[in-house]
Amino acid sequence: MSGVEDARGADDDNGVGASFSALLEDSVEDLYENAPCGYLSTLMDGTIAKVNGTLLGWLGLRRDELVGRRSFGDLLTVGGRIYYETHIGPMLAMHGEAGGLALELKAAGGTRLPVLVTSKVKKGDDGAAQLIRTTIFDARDRRAYERELLRARRESDAGRDRARRLASTLQRTLLPPVLMTVPGMEVAAYYHPASVDEVGGDFYDLFPLTGDTWGFFLGDVSGKGAEAAVVTSLARYTLRAASVYDAEPVGVLDNLNTVLLQQYSGGGTRFCTVIYGSLVPDHTGCAITLVSGGHPPAVVIRADGAAEFLHTEGGMLVGAVPGAKFTEVSVRLAAGDTLLLYSDGLTEARPAGTGGERYSEEELLDFLAESRAGTASEVIDALTALLTGFGDGVEDDTALLALSIPASRDHGGVVRTTDTTGPPLD
Repeated sequence: MSGVEDARGADDDNGVGASFSALLEDSVEDLYENAPCGYLSTLMDGTIAKVNGTLLGWLGLRRDELVGRRSFGDLLTVGGRIYYETHIGPMLAMHGEAGGLALELKAAGGTRLPVLVTSKVKKGDDGAAQLIRTTIFDARDRRAYERELLRARRESDAGRDRARRLASTLQRTLLPPVLMTVPGMEVAAYYHPASVDEVGGDFYDLFPLTGDTWGFFLGDVSGKGAEAAVVTSLARYTLRAASVYDAEPVGVLDNLNTVLLQQYSGGGTRFCTVIYGSLVPDHTGCAITLVSGGHPPAVVIRADGAAEFLHTEGGMLVGAVPGAKFTEVSVRLAAGDTLLLYSDGLTEARPAGTGGERYSEEELLDFLAESRAGTASEVIDALTALLTGFGDGVEDDTALLALSIPASRDHGGVVRTTDTTGPPLD
């Protein structure tokens, strides 16, 4: 027994067989007139030849107002009619059908009805086109949904723009707007945020201490976002404050380690890597003492182009464990020498075309030696171009700080900083 017969038999048992049979015996005309979509047939010149009751109800018009009197184009808005004549008409002539077209019909009273239209040409036995049959679906709910999506997207875009402006503004408060001038030295810095939506954790600074001594540092806080920004701000200002009353660089990092541990003693793990240094310029160059807390080693680029790391092996992360050990190293810069500090966004970048291999410390040394960049600004320019060439391969924030002794010692103090979040700062 077929499924229909089974259903009929079941209905007969329940005393509703007659009503079920009536549903199955709907006339073709009734199905056409009361279909859940609009039906329209037009002659090849667009004159309406037949229209169902569903479409008439949507439009609020009578059958005698349309059939033989108006064309399908007359039902469209001005823009829709132009589109139909310039696109849909030619498509029907060439391919015999056109589907999924979003148009608007003009209903009685001037209201607009958004619809989706599918048309197909009916041909006679001789192959000649006779009619165009069109199916029309009410798209008012869809249009409302699309408008809601568009509104939500605009609000989301506006929120994202506000977040980006906030992140950019907050990031600027965590970096010095202008590095101070060190007599007889050139200084340049560069900062590149990996994301415009979040505040990064890289930071640097340069500032005067007592007498002829200057302090400077470059660090990288774990994580990103608002929490990282809090640690960045705390680390930056703690380093500046501690350096005022502790002349020993190791003591400065000891102080920062203690502050971070106390700040997060109640929960949460926030630590950073830092290189802190003090420098004393004199008539032949400057003496520098560096202390590292788990940070990538600084690089010295000599006047003859040779580049070497200042290894500070054993320096531990700052803010990770009580009693952390930090490693100190001393170096002297002479005329034409440059000291470079950088964050690991540089050496963990993955340049395009390398199969995902990261840019190594050895490649950095080779690049600096081959670039023949002599001054702080030349080194920063060379590395900025390098990072730009990496494109999307730079996945983390990157901070650079370079200090150099001009080859000519009668050169006055020069400072140049570059920040990708704004124009160069002179």
